[in-house]
Amino acid sequence: MTIKTINHYLLLLFFLASLSLSAQVDKKSDLYKTIISRDSLLFKVGFNTCNINQFETLLTEDFEFFHDEDSISNKKKFLYNLRNGLCTPSKTYKLRRDLIPGTTEIYPLYKNKVLYGAIQIGMHQFYRITTDKKETPGSIGRFTHLWLLQKGTWKLSRSLSYDHKNNSAVTNKTTFFDNDVEIEKWLKENNVPTLGLGIINAGKLQQIKVFGELKKGIAAPYNTIFNVASLTKPITAMVTLKLVSLGKWDLDEPLNKYWTDPDIVNDPRTKKITTRYILSHQTGFPNWRWNNPDKKLRFDFEPGTKYQYSGEGFEYLRKALEKKFNKTLDQLAKELIFSPLQMNDTNYIWDKKTDESRFAIGYDPKGNTYETEKRKTANAADDLLTTIEDYGNFLVSVMNGDGLSQKVFDDMKTNQVEMKAKEYYGLGLVIYDLGNGEIALSHGGADQGVQTIFFILPKTKQGILIFTNVDDGYKVYQKLLFHYLGDNGKKIFEIETKN
Repeated sequence: MTIKTINHYLLLLFFLASLSLSAQVDKKSDLYKTIISRDSLLFKVGFNTCNINQFETLLTEDFEFFHDEDSISNKKKFLYNLRNGLCTPSKTYKLRRDLIPGTTEIYPLYKNKVLYGAIQIGMHQFYRITTDKKETPGSIGRFTHLWLLQKGTWKLSRSLSYDHKNNSAVTNKTTFFDNDVEIEKWLKENNVPTLGLGIINAGKLQQIKVFGELKKGIAAPYNTIFNVASLTKPITAMVTLKLVSLGKWDLDEPLNKYWTDPDIVNDPRTKKITTRYILSHQTGFPNWRWNNPDKKLRFDFEPGTKYQYSGEGFEYLRKALEKKFNKTLDQLAKELIFSPLQMNDTNYIWDKKTDESRFAIGYDPKGNTYETEKRKTANAADDLLTTIEDYGNFLVSVMNGDGLSQKVFDDMKTNQVEMKAKEYYGLGLVIYDLGNGEIALSHGGADQGVQTIFFILPKTKQGILIFTNVDDGYKVYQKLLFHYLGDNGKKIFEIETKN
């Protein structure tokens, strides 16, 4: 390493050490947008497509690259290594680099109050693409870039790439979520008895954690069994969509061919009830019939005309499925989902295989327990028993469209009905429009002593799964969402909390 290189390196370290003295720029600022745009040109165009000319244009003449596994390169050596290594025509694979959402921070550099540069820090994920177009996740690493404004053009002057790890979960500079003792303390402060947490990254369930106690003095195991309330519905939806993909069920066929509820048998609107309307909550049914004064099922509006959340719709679907296939819903789910995914701790019902010693009993906010309902018959909308690992693996399969035809997979992610601005229902899942072609798929669950939720992002292959066993467990959602999903988590929260 030359004296000049050492001096440049020390100068960059000085900048990094000084970042705490200045605030990062707002993500809506022109500087942030400009640097992200240059980053996109450098990697999405340059690196991902092996466009060497893009690098030549974006790099300063004295550019230097520091890599924790490949030493130091100047501009000439860096471009040579690209041309004759990764980008050589005979290479049997290519690499793709994605900037991990929510990890980027940008700090402006000034001299005499005049902007002359910016430091960009963040994390990126690499993917290996073989000649047959198969793509597998590679390493995740941290990077630091020094951008300089030269004659009105932003160019990359120094690049550090380090802390490469294979399939590591996304983390940032905050250490709170890596400290189990601190998390346990945080849960006690918020009166959350048990928290189950699943983190999906690079399309894989990479982290499974369970915190708290099942009862006084008994720590909750990693395979704690939770009642997940309405997170039952996505399971029922995927059972149905798999049957549609197999050509055994029709999304738009009227269900009165198989089942009509006795309470509405004389109502002509029964002929308009379809699976599509049920999975997107457009049946016109109330959530539950027992909320009606006469406890009978009825239509609140014409099917297919608007959104209204309904557990009754899913139960209606269950009865139609069971009638046609002469099997219970739990039997169909075991055949199509539970057994293939080895979800051995997941069940619609309590049976002899249910390990009650691992069950997270429900609590109210004052610490009083609720009586556990041990359901003996499946409910398509509620009370599924499962673990973080089981349900997390299910979400990965949903994200990848496993067992679904392309048409059904696309329909599942397509807006069927608007709930409010930027929030829609697809088929069995809520869809958040995050902008720039990015969506989040989600569902929540809430019952006495149950608060559960998940978000999966098909584009970035990220996701988070949260189980709690207390009425107000939702109060821990925001902090977890912001940490693990970054900017996308903030967008989701803004959409959800906006009237």
